Amino acid sequence: MSASRVDVITTENLWRVYQVGALEVQALRGIYLQIDAGSFVALKGRSGSGKTTLLNCLGGLDQPTSGDVRVLGQNLIDLNDNDLTRWRREQVGFVFQSFGLIPTLSAYENVEMMLRLKSMSPKESKQRALACLELVGLSQWADHRPYEMSGGQQQRVAIARSLANQPRLILADEPTGELDSTTAREVLMLFRQIVESQNVTLLMVTHDPLVDEYADRVLLLKDGQIVT
Repeated sequence: MSASRVDVITTENLWRVYQVGALEVQALRGIYLQIDAGSFVALKGRSGSGKTTLLNCLGGLDQPTSGDVRVLGQNLIDLNDNDLTRWRREQVGFVFQSFGLIPTLSAYENVEMMLRLKSMSPKESKQRALACLELVGLSQWADHRPYEMSGGQQQRVAIARSLANQPRLILADEPTGELDSTTAREVLMLFRQIVESQNVTLLMVTHDPLVDEYADRVLLLKDGQIVT
């Protein structure tokens, strides 16, 4: 069955409860979520509503307290730490607010480093890294270090890096949070183009009102529950 015919994300009665001293914090309270392949979904909500916690559970970065988390056909509850690391590396791309680029490496090197763990020849690795930079419009900046680029360009490098392993799912946490509105719009438009041209599913946590113009669905999280 092709990826276009299955749900990329399915959660059932997903809970994440933290113990903070004597206090029990219910970050997620019985989340039911279904996201189709090839869709751009935005997850919004106030700070503390559970958005990043949900994203981390879906990306295998955090362990749910209870419930099922099925992503790309894999129930993450069944995987140990090593399996989760391998699964993330092969299946999921991550984009963060702070870009997360290595400052001493060029744009090309930041993207290409994601391919070193794969059994890919140096020639194939180079071609893939350059193709990803071309996709985000940064071919001419391949040899530049992050400090030589604007915030928007750095985020484009981060997006190129997230695409290097040809993931089926991209999880983005406030990717426009440090960008001005004009640059944010350019990044959102790029995400829209990537979803359509690369058959990638995108789930984005954001406060940015501009995302409503580009996303297929906008979900609202409130007090650990999806209310829309």
